[in-house]
This record gives sequence, structure tokens and C-alpha cells, in this order.
Amino acid sequence: MIFSVLVEVSLRPGIADPEGATIERALPALGFTGISSVRAGKAFRFDVDSGSEAEAVSTAQQLAERLLSNPVIEQCVVRVESSR
Repeated sequence: MIFSVLVEVSLRPGIADPEGATIERALPALGFTGISSVRAGKAFRFDVDSGSEAEAVSTAQQLAERLLSNPVIEQCVVRVESSR
């Protein structure tokens, strides 16, 4: 079965996020008010051919931890969006 997976990678709490801070400082100049605590991250979408959803999540989690992120400063959230 093919599972469509979304991996979201973000900095761990307590790690400085200069990209998020830059975006947050720019918001008022663009007319956006009332927005705070901006954190930047990255998202990856891909398909996993696996026998079960649990196996697909496990494979994606391993990929995220070994290749897509730096586990020392980043955290990953893995979600299956759909299956075919």
C-alpha cells in the first residue's frame, strides 16, 4: 500500500529561531498585527510503500531523524495524510 506522508521539522522549544524572529519583526510593516511567537520550520511530503500505516510512520520517522533533521536542535512530527 502507498501512504502519503507529511513530515514537519521545527526547532525544539528553547532553541533560538532567527528566521521566525525576522518574520515576526516584518509583520507590522506589512499590515499584520496581533501575531506573535512566530517559529519557522520546513515540511516534506513523500510517499511510502509499506504494508501498514504504522510501518509507514516508522519508516518516515527514521528518515526524518537520520536525514531530514538535526535531532539535537530540531523535532519532527510525522503524519499520514492518505493511503492508496
